[in-house]
Amino acid sequence: MQSDVTSQNQKLHVGIIMDGNGRWATRRGLSRARGHEAGVEAIRRVVEIAPKQGIGTLTLYAFSTDNWRRPKAEVAALMTLLRFYLANEVQSLVKNCVRLTVIGRRDRLPDGIAAAIARAEAATAHGSTLHLRIAVDYSARDAILKAAAKAAALTNLTREAFSQLVTGEAGLRDVDLIIRTSGEKRLSDFLLWEGAYAELHFTERMWPEFEAVDLAEALASFHGRERRFGGLQAIMPEEVPSLSRV
Repeated sequence: MQSDVTSQNQKLHVGIIMDGNGRWATRRGLSRARGHEAGVEAIRRVVEIAPKQGIGTLTLYAFSTDNWRRPKAEVAALMTLLRFYLANEVQSLVKNCVRLTVIGRRDRLPDGIAAAIARAEAATAHGSTLHLRIAVDYSARDAILKAAAKAAALTNLTREAFSQLVTGEAGLRDVDLIIRTSGEKRLSDFLLWEGAYAELHFTERMWPEFEAVDLAEALASFHGRERRFGGLQAIMPEEVPSLSRV
């Protein structure tokens, strides 16, 4: 397992704020729930193509802590889709050697979902082709606050140790690139610690429309940038330092 983690960490870590499902559906005279269903299809496409484009870790923003404010019917539809994904995608993830983990709170999820998440994580634990992280009831600020509370009891705290408290796992590669769809240009409380030096890519494409070519375009833009991390010389992606060394 350690060698699998090392292999994944030598590849890019990309985070995606999957925005625009509702607007995509509304423009077509469809329900917002139908837009979220189309968004799941986009997830399938991206998970399939990500490893082929040099991505070892993919973090998808599915449901933020602030999304609980949405209409109850829409929240219920999103939770139904989450149940469906966990029940029907695990076999495909295992077949394609994809490791699934879910970040964010689980105590507020409807009955049975936390247990389904645990089963899916256990079933895919040995996946080595791609680490798929899905953020559900997630807030980066809450994750940092929780980590800070735990860190208060520690001595000789390092950035590396604090990163583990924030992310919940050791050795996770910092985020290289954050993509946001639908034309919005903000981070919305997503991966604030891990993405401290992430490159940002914004596209007008709605998430249900997101295709391989869109991911390739974002990555081409990323590879064309100079990443200096406060220094004077560009650093190649495979040489990117973690936050503990920046």
